[in-house]
Amino acid sequence: MPSYSTRRPLETGEKDALPGYSDLLAQLLFHRGILDTASAARFIQPDYDRDTHDPLLLKDADKASVRIIAAIENKEKIAIYSDYDCDGIPGAAMFYDLFRRIGYTNFVIYIPHRHNEGFGVNAEAIDELASQSVQLLITVDCGISDYAAIDHARKKGIEVIVTDHHEPPEKLPPAMAVIDPKQADCGYPDKNLCGTGVAFKLIQAVLSKNRFGLKEGHEKWLLDLVGIATMSDMVPLTGENRVFAHYGLQVLRKSPRKGIQRLLSKLRISQPHITEDDIAFMITPRINAASRMGVPMDAFKLLAADTDAEADVCADHLDAVNTERKSVVAVLVKQVKKTVNERHGSVIPSVIVLGNPEWRPSLLGLAANSCAEEFNRPVFLWGRDGEGGIKGSCRSEGTSNVVDIMRATPAGTLTEFGGHKRSGGFGVANDAVHYLEERLNEAALRLNGAASDVPAAPEMIDYELTIEDVGTRLYEDVNKLAPFGVGNRKPVFLFKGVSPSAVRLFGKGNEHLELIFSKKNGVKIPAISFFGAVNEWAKAVVPGKTIDLVASVEKSMFRNRPEIRLRIMDVIYS
Repeated sequence: MPSYSTRRPLETGEKDALPGYSDLLAQLLFHRGILDTASAARFIQPDYDRDTHDPLLLKDADKASVRIIAAIENKEKIAIYSDYDCDGIPGAAMFYDLFRRIGYTNFVIYIPHRHNEGFGVNAEAIDELASQSVQLLITVDCGISDYAAIDHARKKGIEVIVTDHHEPPEKLPPAMAVIDPKQADCGYPDKNLCGTGVAFKLIQAVLSKNRFGLKEGHEKWLLDLVGIATMSDMVPLTGENRVFAHYGLQVLRKSPRKGIQRLLSKLRISQPHITEDDIAFMITPRINAASRMGVPMDAFKLLAADTDAEADVCADHLDAVNTERKSVVAVLVKQVKKTVNERHGSVIPSVIVLGNPEWRPSLLGLAANSCAEEFNRPVFLWGRDGEGGIKGSCRSEGTSNVVDIMRATPAGTLTEFGGHKRSGGFGVANDAVHYLEERLNEAALRLNGAASDVPAAPEMIDYELTIEDVGTRLYEDVNKLAPFGVGNRKPVFLFKGVSPSAVRLFGKGNEHLELIFSKKNGVKIPAISFFGAVNEWAKAVVPGKTIDLVASVEKSMFRNRPEIRLRIMDVIYS
């Protein structure tokens, strides 16, 4: 059970520096490092022109944009090669949309099969694209670690432009341009863009030189795709990413994309009121399910659908494969957690490493994420891919950098690896898998100086409230800080000594929990915990029993009826 600590209230001078804001909003702003009214106004009201950066500040963006313009003018065949997840696929759809809008047709979209080809650019794909007479290849959300495959492309006469946001290796691929803000010699002000965000900056660079007949600012219609990717990829929603998330939601709320409209309708999400939570918990899993369970092009087809009939088929298919994915992952997570407890008991190593040749690598990231949260450790899981190779996924518990851990392992342990601080992927030689756990733990020990068997930091409570405080004004104050995500978490509130007037389970399997609290004026305030009925605290809560409630505030638009409610994070018994 997590421990909690409440943030200190503001002192008089600190509050005076944020005049015009309620005590609550001033507190939330201050503890986000926003200390004055100018910074607060900038944060609360992002401005696209003011808060985005010149794309040509990205290393190699200038020469890459010149090369793309030449390819279009000379009608060369261009391949867009994207990663297969919810960062890469929207980027592929973004280029598809751009090319169609400028009337360019000599291009192909290539998204590798997750199970059979694995992450990144591969030589077999290059051979296929070369056979189609591709002359220029642009990667999205991949390529930075694919030296051999990109060298193979060069030898095949294909020029490559890499756009990526993963940590660069010491030896960069031999591409004609490498655009990745994380390069040490890249002067771009924001290092935290997602893969599609980097690709969008390249599109901005191209259009800054040649608009190909597009009206000024027309590329902003691509921000729905940039927003989906940004809110899906666990990048900090600060700086330019906040702009992309903010305006991405605005465009999504009126997006004409038939696939998005059909999927939202199927999921009973009101398009004009779509939120970052709808993206994270409903849209992202279904786009990712395409590659985890089948063919990633199915997700691309949803985003690129031209007709209602195609959109219907794609939305129904992605929803079905996501249902299947949830079932398979639930079994896998249960198996992993059971094995960890049986093997290690209460003495869990600094890094958890498990594998099984029967496990499908495409599903291991989800299981690793669940286990990292459960055990407060970085988790590395491996399985065998369609080519017989050992591939895995890893997730951080929030403080460890999994890329640093992999980089610190002895040469020969991993055949390949990549990613960023919180998540990554890797390959392992058959003989090395037997000592993988030992090597990864040794690497973590060297990085940390000591085993990371330390208590988790307490969860921070932003403010203490009463049920009487819950209402439209509270929601509007909180919502000024949206969209929420990594680097800008949703505010967490403590309601001490409250008693639910009613408790009910709902859902097909009674897996969800709702508590009802009553204000003095008789207004009912619901508090929801989806899939929360299995929690230990849920089994003991009954009407009239006093509890301390940890929750966030949100607005539900279920069936287009607005309702202010609480989202339960924890229940504490005195």
